[in-house]
Amino acid sequence: MKEKINMTKNQHRAKTKNLMIIGVLGLLIVVAFMISMNTGFIKLTPLEVIRTLFGFGTEKQHLILFEFRLPRIVIAVLVGMGLAVSGCVLQGISRNALADPGILGINAGAGLAVMLFISFFPSTTATPVFLLPVLAFLGAGITAVIIYSLAYKRHEGISPMRLLLTGVAVAAGISSVMIVLTLRLSPENYQFVATWLAGSIWGSNWKFVLSLLPWILVLIPFVFSKARVLNVLNLGDLTAAGLGASIEKERRILLAAAVGLAGASVSVSGGIGFVGLIGPHLARQLVGSRHQFLIPAAALTGGLLVLVADTLGRWILQPSEIPAGIVVAVIGAPYFLYLLSRLKD
Repeated sequence: MKEKINMTKNQHRAKTKNLMIIGVLGLLIVVAFMISMNTGFIKLTPLEVIRTLFGFGTEKQHLILFEFRLPRIVIAVLVGMGLAVSGCVLQGISRNALADPGILGINAGAGLAVMLFISFFPSTTATPVFLLPVLAFLGAGITAVIIYSLAYKRHEGISPMRLLLTGVAVAAGISSVMIVLTLRLSPENYQFVATWLAGSIWGSNWKFVLSLLPWILVLIPFVFSKARVLNVLNLGDLTAAGLGASIEKERRILLAAAVGLAGASVSVSGGIGFVGLIGPHLARQLVGSRHQFLIPAAALTGGLLVLVADTLGRWILQPSEIPAGIVVAVIGAPYFLYLLSRLKD
């Protein structure tokens, strides 16, 4: 009896601790949000930002904050959340600590679909904004199906290392196709593609926010509702089947959600890699592996990571900018090698 009481107390403490950590991550995003609003070539003091937010700023300050900075900041947070939760799902369904939509080639597939569409338009301004996430989802989905089919073996399931190597190979092939396609682009569209490949948040207006927001608002809560399923899948296929889970059905549904999140995020942010790898791993260190806490923690960690990366990119070389994807890669590449070395051990 005492053991049950102590176990209940420990579970309650762990739950309280995890909720506090998630609250702190949310607070850090708010702080980074405020700092980012004050960061840029044209300086706005914190007081000017607050006055402008409440409608007391000048017309110039209103234009800078509401038309340039705020949409980009909101997109950075949403993209980080989408990519991190996508990576969290991929790691859960494959039981592969290195699974990430960028490393596995899903981001490249989404980018290829967007590039194919844009290459047949005379300019990027002709691209329907709300169509981009759908196109990216289709490209990412086809790529995910190819990778899943090549990595799956009937009596063995998905091997983590085989999945990783297949994804890397498919991503390399898609990247080669994208390089060939750039040869037929107009100078304007080539500049757009170069910006996309660097991982710059190029869709920095409210139309792009509205095109991305429904995907985030629908798919992240859906993934959260599947937290128990992800917990069961982490136990292995045999154990999950013994507990009554429809393994392949649930895996396909979750894969579709992960692809949707990654594709929609990539469509407005370009090829930002490693967020889906770093976000879930940092979250797992903070709140553990239970997906009821891991998913929201990963979402907040990913949002914070991309927001900080984009803010640093705008601040370091003013008035020039460093794409957020490059800043994340500076952090993510060594972290990926570190994780890879741990898996070898």
